[in-house]
Amino acid sequence: MKILVTGGFGVGKTTLVGSISEITPLTTEAEMTQAGAGVDEGLELRPDKTTTTVAFDFGRISIDEQIVLYLFGAPGQKRFHALWERLCEGAVGAIVLVDTRDVEGSFAALDRVERAGLPYLVAHNPFGDEAERWSLEEIRASLDIDAGTPLLRCDARDPGQVRTTLAELVAHRQRLLEQEPVG
Repeated sequence: MKILVTGGFGVGKTTLVGSISEITPLTTEAEMTQAGAGVDEGLELRPDKTTTTVAFDFGRISIDEQIVLYLFGAPGQKRFHALWERLCEGAVGAIVLVDTRDVEGSFAALDRVERAGLPYLVAHNPFGDEAERWSLEEIRASLDIDAGTPLLRCDARDPGQVRTTLAELVAHRQRLLEQEPVG
């Protein structure tokens, strides 16, 4: 099953894929240059960030002998959105990572997964003190997320939390499939 991991710039997509992958993840991290300073949104919120994904990240995790998840981390900057459509092809669901330091940076990712018709959940990746200031209800309201869309906290560095998030996405997708009318 192909899972898309998306979200705004610097929300932890590469970290999430790398923290859970049972294989050495493929990453396309490149050094950030001054050329992106006038183009990429959110740089000012992440002054210590020195690399960025320029194509996609890839990892794999086996849930059991029959279920294998292939994780594709999409780049967050607007200049790479054309690639996002290709990454979306064949995906069965998506995790939209959110950073409350830049809530507005999440809207494009949410819009893309909704337009693609992908089942998705929203995972708040907490960063520092800012994480304590937002309840999940406040995040849901600020992003205008439907009540039926799962929203949970997921520290992208923690394999246990990532595994729980992936399991919730698979369960959410299954619930949606069971609700579809037959015929």
